Amino acid sequence: MNKKKLISLLVRYLVYALVIIFMVWAVKNQYFSYIFSETNTFLLLLKQHFQLVLVSSLLAIAVAVPAGILITRKSFRRAEWAVSNTVNFGQTIPSLAVLALMISILGIGFNTAVFALFIYSLLPIYRNTVAGIDSLDENLIDAARGMGMTPSQILFKIELPNAAYSILAGIRTAVVLNIGTAALAYVVGGGGLGVWIFTGIQLFDNGYLISGAIPVTLLAISVDYLLRLLERAVVSEGIKRTGGM
Repeated sequence: MNKKKLISLLVRYLVYALVIIFMVWAVKNQYFSYIFSETNTFLLLLKQHFQLVLVSSLLAIAVAVPAGILITRKSFRRAEWAVSNTVNFGQTIPSLAVLALMISILGIGFNTAVFALFIYSLLPIYRNTVAGIDSLDENLIDAARGMGMTPSQILFKIELPNAAYSILAGIRTAVVLNIGTAALAYVVGGGGLGVWIFTGIQLFDNGYLISGAIPVTLLAISVDYLLRLLERAVVSEGIKRTGGM
């Protein structure tokens, strides 16, 4: 295990340890009481939060991955500057400003929150898709052409499998960011666990605040871990060795 991997592993387990310590402290001080006393409300907010993340992330994947593939084709390279700057739009302005902008266009509610999260999560997926495909050795592509493979065969059998690690890393980053940012959906009436977080802030009630914040944290950690497992299952052994998984 190299130094970079070791540091990454130590940081990850340090975060896990801190979360566990904080949870033990919160349970000891009965800050999770609302989860048990208002279980139906908690499950509803959790469901809303999950729906916000799922819908916005799937939309972002459906748009950003094909856009990244398209831009890496020679005939569309000239449009890379325009597409990249358009995708960057969601990340260059604060998430609250994105929500405010969407309110002026779509009003308030679930759809507004989903669209804002969708815009906010495009960049990591798009950038990693382009970077993953562009990082391939040109000799590998030339060898595939020499074997008589068509452009579509090269894309699906050579480029995408080799870029899978980078693409999945971008998806993982976007989804985890979405889980945290989805708490702001409360501001536009989109629901989610942000309802309890902001209620706790407004009422100076740590019970509501922690009952909303800790599940969001655990959800982000769990999803990140599950997507890492997906990476290991999807990416081939040869790419794992060369890609540093």
